[in-house]
Amino acid sequence: MYRQWTRFFVLSLKMLNGENEMNGFGSVIKKEALYIMRDRRTMVITLVMPLILLLLFGFAISTEVNNIRLVAVVDRHCDATRDLLERFAVNDYFSYLGEVNQVDVEPLLRSGKIDAALFLKTDDGKIIPQIVADGSNTTSARAVTGYIMGVIGEPSASQPVLTYTLYNPQMKSSYNFVPGIMGMIFILICAIMTSVSIVREKESGTMDLLLVSPTRPGTIILGKLIPYFVLSCAILAIMLLLAYTVLGLPLSGSIFNVVALSLIYIVLALSIGLLVSTIVDSQLTALIVSAVIFMVPVIMLSGMIFPIDNMPGVLQAVSCIIPARWYIEAMRKLMIQQLDMAYVIKEGSILLLMTMVLLFISITKFRSSR
Repeated sequence: MYRQWTRFFVLSLKMLNGENEMNGFGSVIKKEALYIMRDRRTMVITLVMPLILLLLFGFAISTEVNNIRLVAVVDRHCDATRDLLERFAVNDYFSYLGEVNQVDVEPLLRSGKIDAALFLKTDDGKIIPQIVADGSNTTSARAVTGYIMGVIGEPSASQPVLTYTLYNPQMKSSYNFVPGIMGMIFILICAIMTSVSIVREKESGTMDLLLVSPTRPGTIILGKLIPYFVLSCAILAIMLLLAYTVLGLPLSGSIFNVVALSLIYIVLALSIGLLVSTIVDSQLTALIVSAVIFMVPVIMLSGMIFPIDNMPGVLQAVSCIIPARWYIEAMRKLMIQQLDMAYVIKEGSILLLMTMVLLFISITKFRSSR
């Protein structure tokens, strides 16, 4: 009889502790969610900043070159030269200003009235093109000459070679920027908000009260991360809606894969924020570490703007430890090339491994630093 009552008492204590654990977990989630909702300025910044950045990079900041002011210098006309100039005249990327004399080209370039000049020489029925462009802006000059060569084609003995561009035939820069912006936004928002949230509790002393409560430390951390995970999912939904509607990215069956990989990346970013909170002791330091130290590598070394293949070998090696690099590469394959998940197994595996390692280190370090 005594043993039965003892077992009943122990079982009751376990059930009570489990109930307290669940109640504490729900209380931590509720507390953090209420704080996020009451801080309206942070909510506005968190929800509006991704939209502004996405629209800014999608429309205002563009690597495309439009309305290229072009003139032509033709030594002798033929059907081929007339056909070629007609193609420039009807092309939306060019503002064809007509033919000029050769001596007028340099003054027009110096005065900024034209962006490039196309010299067409005819030799035995074959057109020999020569392009002269304003190289004061190297980026624009490369784009201008590339566009002109795209219209001309590579001449052969019989006819020019036709060139086709896959996945993004219109060469819209917004297609390239959307995955990069998503990679940067989730790192900044998740890392900053998570680190500041936990450090705020440490500064006010409420973290010590939470840790001495019956709720386990791991449950407390998980409870604080869940509201930011939900908020990040809402931001993901808004950004995908804008990308597929306003910016016109092609919608395909890979949307499920995009969401799945993004959720892994969000958890990884939350783990980074948790790791930062174990290192710093003030909200200002957490902001500096999360915003400055993480933002610069994400922009410079993730392939968001600058191709990784063009970087020195040392920087290419450093970029391998930046999570945004692998996320952006995977998103470009899924969103722009519309490939299946099988083509991003490498990137997905690296992100998943990084998530597990960072989450383990963050929780372990948090427990040892409390």
